[in-house]
Amino acid sequence: MRIDKFLKNSRIIKRRQVAKDACLNERVKINGNIAKAGSDVECGDIVEICFGKSNLKVKVLDLIDGAKKNDASEMYEVIDE
Repeated sequence: MRIDKFLKNSRIIKRRQVAKDACLNERVKINGNIAKAGSDVECGDIVEICFGKSNLKVKVLDLIDGAKKNDASEMYEVIDE
């Protein structure tokens, strides 16, 4: 699954365009590497997102296409905030 779609489906970022912009501005990393919006993410990957002065680090647990709000939190586990 593309990283921008994962961020939107997991509700980490509310809109896909915002997720694309975050990738464009090099604020998203997958396993320590800067991610482009089209970069693939897989189960077990570590995703880091920079929100201004705070960072969020999560481990990808599941890839659910079209996840409901209740299922979104099951897609990842927060490692470090």
